Amino acid sequence: MSNQTSSPVAQLDRLDSILLPYQQKWVSDKSAVKFYEKSRRIGITWAEALDNVLTAACSDGMDIWYIGYNKDMAKEYIDTCAEWAKKLSQAVSKVYNSELLEEDRKILSYSITFHSGFKITALSGRPSNLRGKQGKAVIDEAAFHDDLKETMKAALAFLIWGGRVTVISTHFGADNVFNEYIKDIRAGRLNYSLHRTTFDDAVADGLYERVAAVTKINTAKKKWIADIYADYNDSADEELRCIPTQSNGAYFTSFLVESCMEPDIPIVKLNLPDEFMQKSEYTKASYIDDFLKDEIEPLLKKLNKDNRHFIGEDFARSADLSVFWILCENKDLTLSTPFIIELRNAPHKVQEQIAHYIIDRLPRFNGGGFDARGNGEYLAESCTERYGEDLIISVKASETFYLNAFPKLKAALEDKTITLPKSADILADFRSVKVVKGVPKIVERVNEKDSHLKRHGDSVIACLIGVYARSELGDYEQVDYEKVVENWNL
Repeated sequence: MSNQTSSPVAQLDRLDSILLPYQQKWVSDKSAVKFYEKSRRIGITWAEALDNVLTAACSDGMDIWYIGYNKDMAKEYIDTCAEWAKKLSQAVSKVYNSELLEEDRKILSYSITFHSGFKITALSGRPSNLRGKQGKAVIDEAAFHDDLKETMKAALAFLIWGGRVTVISTHFGADNVFNEYIKDIRAGRLNYSLHRTTFDDAVADGLYERVAAVTKINTAKKKWIADIYADYNDSADEELRCIPTQSNGAYFTSFLVESCMEPDIPIVKLNLPDEFMQKSEYTKASYIDDFLKDEIEPLLKKLNKDNRHFIGEDFARSADLSVFWILCENKDLTLSTPFIIELRNAPHKVQEQIAHYIIDRLPRFNGGGFDARGNGEYLAESCTERYGEDLIISVKASETFYLNAFPKLKAALEDKTITLPKSADILADFRSVKVVKGVPKIVERVNEKDSHLKRHGDSVIACLIGVYARSELGDYEQVDYEKVVENWNL
């Protein structure tokens, strides 16, 4: 009697106690192409083997083609699959080694054939080994393959007939092809699924407890973690924290930023004196209303009414600048900057008045991102209440946000699909972004000694949040209800 299952999902639902949360998330992701940026020894290939056994064993499954970078990896993987098949009582016809004749050379392969008729085969890392195959390709420790680009070319052909591609690796240098794929995925150039788990992430998800249960170790958790970091020593950032080596330094080059700058893009500045706060609410509101009508309304009237518009905002009350960065999406989907506004020493109500005035008048307003850290939360909440969550994103910047958002902005600069105002201050803001342990972030102030001139990367954060808002909200189209009612001819 065959023990094959008709669907792997049913069995996976019973394996929650076996897989740790990050492993469950990986196995449940059925994207056509998915990448895993991972720490050493956190059990991703082990979880992948489980998924592949269930896939190959079911009647509507597919063949699995595993590519490691050496023979030992291939054999270890097949052994792991065989163990899973045994534990899951999957019906296996044969587990065997064989030699495939390909390109006039013999290739040692390891295979498991299931009663379903599908098989799992582990091969060496030559790209040509995937040619003419079909099913799911698993490329393990991809950063260490001799020619990952060619291997990917061969693997992506699997997609034509409904196959899948899985790529797993720790890092092997910032300039490695694997890291290029990771950066392109984060930048949005590649529409692939991306997972990332550091050693600390895995520990937070229960890795230590799982290791202790399996190996019966009695080492205290803190010491166990410390010992592992000590073992990797100077390599810990790359091997455990998913930070490719040689990745510290300036994130944006001067040449890259300047190549996207255009003259005559207005930068409207409003620097309010301290005594402004002593004015009555009516006087302050009237003053700002005049400023908006004189300085901002003429710029808004120049905007193309057929194009979608976005806004990004970085908030500051007194120490730094608040910046509103307007973005126009052109017909070719590039982004241009019609103008930006820089505010210094502006009270909360003033910033709210300016934000509402601009957004109310932006043609085809399609989304905005607002800095919701600290005092900025007031303005972010105000705009969310006024325009709705479909149009406003509140951003509480974190390392995760920077890690995912900055590559999109950098990609726009590299692809010349965004324009920036030509300004030494804005160039300095962009150049203040440094890579710290693999994460781009603002690490220094500009003009620190002069309180009237100092900056803290304010404009680059506003631009970043605007580009992020476009990427998150760009599919949403605001409805002009007045025009809809007019067209009803009531």
